[in-house]
Amino acid sequence: MEQRWVPGQDLVSEIEQELRFIGRIIRQKGREIHVNFQITPPQFEALMLIRDHGVLTMGELSSKMFLAYSTTTDLVDRLERHGLVERLRDPMDRRVVRLRVLDRGLSMIEQVLEARRDYLRGVLARMEPGKVPILADALKDLIAHIQ
Repeated sequence: MEQRWVPGQDLVSEIEQELRFIGRIIRQKGREIHVNFQITPPQFEALMLIRDHGVLTMGELSSKMFLAYSTTTDLVDRLERHGLVERLRDPMDRRVVRLRVLDRGLSMIEQVLEARRDYLRGVLARMEPGKVPILADALKDLIAHIQ
């Protein structure tokens, strides 16, 4: 039977601390970017979820964001007021409200993502060029094992 390698406690602690630090910096930078576009992180997350699924019901969005239905309704109200999403009534069941991202919302998503990529591009440009593909591969591997 093949023995599996297990990382030592010091290495695990170091990686956990570094991931936490990276997460904190990325969240902070993300908030700064969102302010420039006058959108909150939860509003942006909602836009992304709706876009990624094409159309979502209010209940589905609430569930995916782990928010109360009333909180999601308030969030969607703001997105709708800014012309980023629209509510669509289900013709088969008028109680069901579906959400769709409008062109203005799609444009905002792209602009925010481009600002995030610009920030990351600047960070990666300061690294040793040979390490960037290694980092990308390591992150893909980590994601594959987390899921």
